Amino acid sequence: MKYSENPRFDLKSYKAISQAISTYEDLQLLFQHLVEGICRSFKIKGSSILLYDENEEQLFRVSSHGLSDEYLHKGVIYMDDEYQEFLKGRVIVVDDLTKDSRVQYVKAATDEGIVAIHSIPIWSKNTIIGILKNYHSNSIVPHEEDLDSMSVLMHQLGLVIELNGLRNLVSSVKSAMESLPSHLLSGM
Repeated sequence: MKYSENPRFDLKSYKAISQAISTYEDLQLLFQHLVEGICRSFKIKGSSILLYDENEEQLFRVSSHGLSDEYLHKGVIYMDDEYQEFLKGRVIVVDDLTKDSRVQYVKAATDEGIVAIHSIPIWSKNTIIGILKNYHSNSIVPHEEDLDSMSVLMHQLGLVIELNGLRNLVSSVKSAMESLPSHLLSGM
């Protein structure tokens, strides 16, 4: 695979996105700012964050920037060959989606002006919990350093998502404990 000659991700952008990941308390706002920042930093058409639901075996878009509503609502994202690679933790680079059988909605993507897609798994410890998809309006294979930087950021994002889930669990348990009669809590 031939990578782009120069990385597009500068240190200033990397630090800003990393800082945002580690400090935001509103997860949905973080997702939105993250996809917007990636589009600006890389000067790309669009970006989306999708989280994986193991029970449904589907990816669900939780945030997106730069893509039309029509494209975003094109259909269910099933676990096809591309996503099987994603589940193995691989970065997926499709430099020409018209020539890659792993792409599900080729017509919708070409109508949207998308030519290339690269996808980076979102990890939480040793589990893949989602994917970052970046959409390009021209054929491109991102620089290897850019893919590495994005992978590091997606590991950070996965930990933040896990921490947020644990925080919600603790809050629910605390609320449930507070609603118990005091005689049931004695001895705990």
